[in-house]
Amino acid sequence: MNIEIEVAALVQKAQKFIGSAGLLRQYGDPASAASRLYYAMFYCAEALLLTKGLSYSRHGNVIAAFGQHFVKTGELPPEMHQWLRSAFDKRQVADYEAQPVLTDADVRVMEKQAQQFLTSTQEYLRRQGFL
Repeated sequence: MNIEIEVAALVQKAQKFIGSAGLLRQYGDPASAASRLYYAMFYCAEALLLTKGLSYSRHGNVIAAFGQHFVKTGELPPEMHQWLRSAFDKRQVADYEAQPVLTDADVRVMEKQAQQFLTSTQEYLRRQGFL
């Protein structure tokens, strides 16, 4: 598949997942919303890594590579890596803990972070000619 098409598809999927998370939050399901928000950021990270010819099968590798290739280089702000790591941890709790742990307030913070993650990703990809 063409890299530009794959990058655009991942960004579009991230946008869709942010929208889905809003609906899930409104429905009263913060755990599922948190999971969707993590995946929105994850897909953005995957899209960014593809622009450097990088692809990984494990979430931990994607997160680490994003930090190494985009944050340590100064191409993207360090808070994006913090948000991605935090969202991964929250998704783990949301998906695997039997009792609800995340609140609506937690998810609202994640929603803002995911939206900013997406916006920063789109701006970067436009500057690099991928969108």
